[in-house]
Amino acid sequence: MAEGGARWSALRTLRPASAGVRGARQAPAGASAPAAATEALIPSPPPEHRPSRVFIENVRPAVDGGRFATKRIVGDCVEVRARIAVDGHDRLAAAALFRAEGEPGWEAAPMCQLQNDDWAGFFMVSRLGRFEFTVEAWIDTFGSWLAAFKRRLEAGEDITAEAPEGAAQMVAAASSAPPEEARLLRESAARLPGTTPREMFGLAERCRPLVEQYQERRSLTRFPATLVVEADRERARHGAWYELFPRSAGQAGQHGSFADVEAWLPYVAGMGFDVLYFPPIHPIGRTHRKGKNNAAIAAAGDPGSPWAIGAAEGGHTAVHPLLGTLEDFRRLAERAAEHGLELALDLAFQCSPDHPWVSEHPEWFGRRADGSLRYAENPPKKYEDVIPFDFDCTEWRALWAGLLDVVLFWVGQGVRIFRVDNPHTKPMPFWEWLIRSVRQLEPNVLFLAEAFTRPVLMHRLAKAGFSQSYTYFAWRNTSAEIRDYFTELTTGPARDYLRPSLWPNTPDILTEYLQVGGRPAFIARFVLAATLGANYGVYGPAFELCEDRARTPRSEEYLNSEKYEVRVWDLDDPGSLRDVVARVNGIRRAHPALRQDANLVFHQTTNDQLVCYSKHTPARDDVVLVVVNLDPQAPQSGYVEVDWQRVGIDCSTQCEAHDLLGGRRFSWQRPHHYVELDPAVSPAIIVTPLPRSRSERDFEYYA
Repeated sequence: MAEGGARWSALRTLRPASAGVRGARQAPAGASAPAAATEALIPSPPPEHRPSRVFIENVRPAVDGGRFATKRIVGDCVEVRARIAVDGHDRLAAAALFRAEGEPGWEAAPMCQLQNDDWAGFFMVSRLGRFEFTVEAWIDTFGSWLAAFKRRLEAGEDITAEAPEGAAQMVAAASSAPPEEARLLRESAARLPGTTPREMFGLAERCRPLVEQYQERRSLTRFPATLVVEADRERARHGAWYELFPRSAGQAGQHGSFADVEAWLPYVAGMGFDVLYFPPIHPIGRTHRKGKNNAAIAAAGDPGSPWAIGAAEGGHTAVHPLLGTLEDFRRLAERAAEHGLELALDLAFQCSPDHPWVSEHPEWFGRRADGSLRYAENPPKKYEDVIPFDFDCTEWRALWAGLLDVVLFWVGQGVRIFRVDNPHTKPMPFWEWLIRSVRQLEPNVLFLAEAFTRPVLMHRLAKAGFSQSYTYFAWRNTSAEIRDYFTELTTGPARDYLRPSLWPNTPDILTEYLQVGGRPAFIARFVLAATLGANYGVYGPAFELCEDRARTPRSEEYLNSEKYEVRVWDLDDPGSLRDVVARVNGIRRAHPALRQDANLVFHQTTNDQLVCYSKHTPARDDVVLVVVNLDPQAPQSGYVEVDWQRVGIDCSTQCEAHDLLGGRRFSWQRPHHYVELDPAVSPAIIVTPLPRSRSERDFEYYA
């Protein structure tokens, strides 16, 4: 009795009778405490319907368990993976179900079992927009019977009793099959018992596809979540951006116009760029206008910062009068398209104090205790000429709608690419809603997130729907930093939702590496950006003209920054990297391997100042190998050990190689090849390896 009392005390401590146990009944009046507790602890009855024995786990690709969409490109095959299992020894069958969003029915793609209980299947995203997918699995009754039959046959056991079971399953499947298939199954079922064991197995094996197609799906299970894939157009995956201030496109220091930019189109297109990106093109405020080199007070004639948006001439849907008109802008977009260039606009959701919205919607802006407008700041930096929106204001719905109208206005002008300024300073739910709303109306629109901030915010923006994302590339200088960072981006979970865009410079970023490294540093960083990443961009002409003067020591701000003044650029400067840029972009266009990110492979070098990596197409029919000297001051040499198995090149001790950047051809030695790179000559080589068996003519064509 003492032992039973102790057990009761422990049970009562862990689960008191009043804990609301499902199925518990009220104890009869006068019952002892142990008896009442026993009644309360009676478990719930089994479920009304028998649960499936099959379980499905870890379906992927999935971003945060399916909270966000996985990103792909139209025409991509999406590989669906899952862990699928059942108790015992039954065989399973599974399918990936998929459909374009909004379609009523599902299509099914068969899945096959890999190692252990991992399964895989594929479906194609055939158009722009969202696709839904999930996984179904069930017990393959006929496959289970056939597998057991085969084991008994190989063991020499008597299988006479197995034939009726297999025949019965064929007949059962025939009841759901079309007439012709049903007739074939019934005839085969009738023949099954009268054959020899091996003939019986062969007949059943031949009928297996039909039986599996029409048999009852026992223990059918569907993964409870529906996952999403977002299919973008090809430009989301790869592109070369060129940033240009239109106001500096004029003659002799005069304020440029859209018409002046037209004259620049052959220059930009000739370097092989795909996207021509403009900082804000709107009227610029006059209140607290910044002067040259970010001076707090502007002098007469100073044009101000384009990011101080809005004046008496209009706001986010107006263009600066000196640039031209909306008609001029549309004509420029047409001329750019004729040169193979797509225009991208800056989307900066902020205002100058002179923006029409400040007076029309004062509730959209924050104020200090004294009633003055709260300007933007990032201590110690102050932006008195910029007023941020208050996304926590009571009229936030109207604010969201107004900003969506801005995007849709420019979409109406033909713009399909937006570079978004500082998106991490706005609410994530806002971006998720805005991007989703825009893409429902125009799925061709792409958004690039300019957010140099904490990693979690950069990743969240990508998950929220941004098509591309700026990265920390500008500050990754050593071999180890480059390897670690890009391995993370291309092999980790981010590869399903974050498309990196690599910028060696921007109007805000002039790194120390570029300040002290001279021309070789610019070439090295350009080759890295253009070959490590399928998407990259440069701020020009500052980049190709190797602009390296900082406003102050240890500052990343340009001296005489184009953000605050009209600059005059000598495009014919003999020191320009124009030809190098054109050559590298030509290589990118000729080699599909460089238009992807997930195929990046790093290789070993004996010198940490050398970084070596390669990219290849899925079929390994195009392979590009890159070696870069990271030291812009001195020659560096060492041995490179290429992992040829991962690259996909089959050669013995050496192979023909062509340096596409320098133009020379040589034999690449295996397993270790000696490389020496003098930055004064060229800090990098871009190589296509070819087996010796290829003819010289084939080699020339390939290169």
